[in-house]
Amino acid sequence: MDTLNYLVQQMMVFSIPLLIVALGGLYSERSGVVNIALDGIMIIGAFSSVFFIHYAQAHQILSGQSLLLVALLIAGLVGGLFSLLHAVAAIHLKADQTISGTALNIFAPAFAVYVARMILGNKGIGFANQFIIPKVPLLSKIPVIGDLFFTKAYLTTYIGILILVVTWFVLYKTKFGLRLRSCGENPHAADAAGINVYKIRYMGVFLSGVLAGMGGLVFILPISTEFSGDVAGYGFLALAVLIFGQWHPWKILGAAFMFGLMKTISFAYSGIPFFVNLGIPNVIYKLFPYVLTLIILAFTSKNSAAPLASGEPYDKGKR
Repeated sequence: MDTLNYLVQQMMVFSIPLLIVALGGLYSERSGVVNIALDGIMIIGAFSSVFFIHYAQAHQILSGQSLLLVALLIAGLVGGLFSLLHAVAAIHLKADQTISGTALNIFAPAFAVYVARMILGNKGIGFANQFIIPKVPLLSKIPVIGDLFFTKAYLTTYIGILILVVTWFVLYKTKFGLRLRSCGENPHAADAAGINVYKIRYMGVFLSGVLAGMGGLVFILPISTEFSGDVAGYGFLALAVLIFGQWHPWKILGAAFMFGLMKTISFAYSGIPFFVNLGIPNVIYKLFPYVLTLIILAFTSKNSAAPLASGEPYDKGKR
C-alpha cells in the first residue's frame, strides 16, 4: 500500500501540470490557433511567479497557501500577456503559427536566465517549498482515498481539477464556448453569423497563455526549490497530451494521467522496489516516456479530431 500511495502521489505531481497546460492549448486550438509556444509560456510563467515567491519569502510579505495563490495569479497574468505576442503574429500578421511559437520558445529560457543573472547574479532562483499540505482536514481520513489523494498534497492538484470542470462547462455549456469552437471549425461561417473571429481567437490564445503560465509554476513547485529557466520540455509533452486526448477535456484528463504515470516511472523508479529489481539501466527509464509518446502519437494521429481550421490564418476578405 505504501508503494501504491507513493506512485499515485508522484503521478499527480506530474499529471496535473500536464492537464492544466494541455487545457490551455485546447482553448487556443479550439479557436483556430496552434500554440506551439506552450513550453516558452510555461517558462515565463514559472520565472515570474518563482521570482515573486523568492522576493515575498525573503521579505516575509506572504507565506503558505496565500502566497501560492497570488503566485499562480501572477504566473497566469504574465503567461497570458506573453502569449499575446503569439496572438498578434498569428492572427493579425498572419505569420506561420509554428514559427511564431518556436520563436517564443527560444526567447523564453534565454530571457529568464539573463534577467535572473542580472538581478540575482545566478541563473537559478531559489525558494522554500512551504506549500505541501500534510493532511487535508476530514478528507484525509477517508479509507484508501484519503491516503492517496488527500495526504502530502498540493492545493494546485485541486485547482487543476477545478480548471478541468470549468473548461468543460465553458466549452460545451456557454455561448462563448460555442463561438470559440465555431471559430476553430469554420471561421467564415462564424463571421457570417456576426461573430468577431479575431476577438475570439485573441481570447482563446490569451486563456491558453494564462493556463500555460500557471502550469509552469505548478510543474516547478513539487520537484525543485530552484528555477533555472527550464521546464524539461513539458510544454511539448502537453501538446502530445492534447493530441492524444483528441481535443476534448475529459479525454485530455485520461491522457494526462497516462503520460503522468510514464513520467513518474522515469523519475521515481528508484523508490519503487518492483522497478529496481528489474535491473533495467537508468537511461531506459529516462527515455521511456518520450519514446512511448512518439509510438502512441504515430498510431493515433491518423484518427485526429483536430479543429478543421486550426493553424490556418483567417482573412476576413477571403474564402
